[in-house]
Amino acid sequence: MTTITSADNPRFRDFAKLLQSGRERRRSGLALLEGVHLVAAYHQHCGLPAQLIVNADRSGEAEVAALLAALSPLEPLIFSAALFARLSSVDTPTSILAVIKAPLRNTIPAQPGPCVILEDIQDPGNLGSILRTTAAAGLREVYLSRGCADVWSPRVLRAGMGAHFLLDIHDGVELRELLGGFPGRIIATHLHAPQSIFHTDLQGSIGLVFGNEGAGLSRAVLDAAKEVVTIPMPGGTESLNIAAAAAICLFERVRQGTIRTRE
Repeated sequence: MTTITSADNPRFRDFAKLLQSGRERRRSGLALLEGVHLVAAYHQHCGLPAQLIVNADRSGEAEVAALLAALSPLEPLIFSAALFARLSSVDTPTSILAVIKAPLRNTIPAQPGPCVILEDIQDPGNLGSILRTTAAAGLREVYLSRGCADVWSPRVLRAGMGAHFLLDIHDGVELRELLGGFPGRIIATHLHAPQSIFHTDLQGSIGLVFGNEGAGLSRAVLDAAKEVVTIPMPGGTESLNIAAAAAICLFERVRQGTIRTRE
């Protein structure tokens, strides 16, 4: 195993660019995962990463050793604790990093299936949470407008908790094109819509559309929707966090499907 201690090492500089720059991630088609859970999830669903980096101070930990054995014959790079900390996106650096190939899909398939469509979701935590909920609810396709946060950034990956590897993520999509050719029903969420999500059929080929945290959905997207629905809030609060709103809608679809299966 190779040990690296200098910030002048070209591999360290390349990894630092992946951490800091969305442009570099898009140019290279690579992303940086941090932590045993994310690296193990990638291995389970996608295979071997392109490169492993291990924190020298934590290389002897049992879970690190077990993961390295599972990823054999891939040889890790050992970074000094100080260098590893400079590649970490969290306050307390973890034990392992992996460089992975990040699928860059910005085309729309001929027949989009049931999906989540996101317009200008800018908070990385919200975006990652929505991806995680989408995967948990059993949908597989997600379409992101160009105004969304970088879906392969460390913060979004961390919030997604491995959901990226269960989904077909289409990034930088022209939403008007997607909505205009969608074969099913487009259902958009809006604070002042007259129809409740709980009185809306969410089964079949639908596209659930969620908008920006502050501005909501654009007029063009709302006009393209077959139905516009709201989430009732009897408590009188002004709005819901967008990730919470998405979770309610997605699991209302799950609930409806469960009822139909029992019938």
